[in-house]
Amino acid sequence: MNLLTRALRRFTVKDLILIAAMAALGIAVKAVVTPLIHVVSVPLLIPGGALAGGLYMMWLLVAVGLTGKRGSATLVGLVQAILVTLTGVSSSHGLLSLLSYTLPGLAVDASLLLVRHRICCLPCTFVCGILANISGTLAVNWIFFRLPLAPLLFSLLVAAFSGGLGGVLAWRLLQALRRFNIAAQMEEG
Repeated sequence: MNLLTRALRRFTVKDLILIAAMAALGIAVKAVVTPLIHVVSVPLLIPGGALAGGLYMMWLLVAVGLTGKRGSATLVGLVQAILVTLTGVSSSHGLLSLLSYTLPGLAVDASLLLVRHRICCLPCTFVCGILANISGTLAVNWIFFRLPLAPLLFSLLVAAFSGGLGGVLAWRLLQALRRFNIAAQMEEG
């Protein structure tokens, strides 16, 4: 039995459906938001994803919040990478999409593992949003932009702000879903 099969066995069919839905929502939001955000990001000479990334990175966090399982964010990123690579929809970087889409999920899952959280409180959700968007911005910069240090640092600052905002939005969405008993009740730490 290979590593992927063993990792996927931890997830129920419901978890996998939620992960696929969050991946699709992230891509759909990105397709709508990206052209709008370019109106602001292009004149500032920063990647659009740095500015708007929080709005589509939040779905990684929502997936972890809904499933309560480690690896959910990475799976969302992987599913997104496969979808954009195969369909050629918005922001496909070809096979490099495997890196640019999966890295933010890995950053979320690794940080949650380190601090022993599972999107259980606003601070961890906020920080994970920041880490997801910064890692995505770094990956896209490495693949495409290769910005000089000053613009790169500005892009990362914008990415941190946007990612943190995405974390807050993810937390608020999960709270609303819990109020209606749609999301699993998790301890609030």
